[in-house]
Amino acid sequence: MSPSLKRFFTKDLGLDLGTVNSLVYEKDKGIIFREPSVVAIHKNSNQIVAVGHEAEQMIGRTPGHIIALRPLREGVIAHYELTKELIRHLLQKALKRKFGFKPRIVISIPTGVTGVERRAVLDAALGAGAGEAFLIEEPVAAAIGAGLPVQDAMGNMVINIGGGTTDVAVISLGGVVAGLSIRVGGDAMDHSIIRFIRRQYNLSIGERSAEELKIRLGSAYPFPGEKERKEEARGRDQVSGLPKNIEVTAEEIREALREPVTAILNAIRQVVEKTPPELVADIMNQEIIMTGGGALLKGLDQLVGRELGMKVKLAEDPMACVVKGAGMTLEHLATLKRVLVARKKSTR
Repeated sequence: MSPSLKRFFTKDLGLDLGTVNSLVYEKDKGIIFREPSVVAIHKNSNQIVAVGHEAEQMIGRTPGHIIALRPLREGVIAHYELTKELIRHLLQKALKRKFGFKPRIVISIPTGVTGVERRAVLDAALGAGAGEAFLIEEPVAAAIGAGLPVQDAMGNMVINIGGGTTDVAVISLGGVVAGLSIRVGGDAMDHSIIRFIRRQYNLSIGERSAEELKIRLGSAYPFPGEKERKEEARGRDQVSGLPKNIEVTAEEIREALREPVTAILNAIRQVVEKTPPELVADIMNQEIIMTGGGALLKGLDQLVGRELGMKVKLAEDPMACVVKGAGMTLEHLATLKRVLVARKKSTR
């Protein structure tokens, strides 16, 4: 079969393999679905019970013999076999057919992951059924997905705040000139809220409750009427052990988020300090782009802009920028090939 005909029958997929959610992009179609990055297994036999949405519903609600796990932690593989099963599930759902050639996929990875971690992602993708796998750094993919001219000889700064990591990078000529990945993201924000409420009210709440408080009340910058904004938090009283409800304000949640927000600001400052002066001048003439679900925290773009003295803009559909960029790289592989950091082909 000719290479062009073979390419016709092969699907090209972009994959944002996130700590919390995984998104899949199909060439010429766009984002086709997103699934929680959760796998439920039987504790004794290690058999897969559920993956994705079904497994997410089991978190904190399973009997003793079933555990629901996130196979990726802080942006990298924590459980290799479960990651392979998650990728296999995503590929099967995307392909929806029993015939055809193995797909080509581009997977996003945090900046600065080790060679061992890169090989683990590639091997997991090929083991799950990919014919050829490429890796792209998350901030580069986010910049492409946000429509930035990453191949030009000019500085573009991207701050991608995901569930497990925050990637900050200055990109020029298709590569990261100065970058930093810290293991602080949406999950760290949730855990900060859990700790604050436990310390302040002797109340234990779950991760899902903390995330809801972050979405409804969370902010990084003061806004009018925040003292009046209140939400109910439900959990278990640490003293009596009984269920208890309390009211928390937006001001309290902002205080709870101070630590992870400060860590993100420090990472951004470090990258700016490492960036060549010519590229800093480019960035000052443009806008810093923020992407990822964590960038949706109210007022975070304002805070970053105030701290740096630069213009900061939230990307359109920030949660989808990374997977869009990964997919668009395959659509324009001839011109964007140099932004890829690793590649491996199936030998079977």
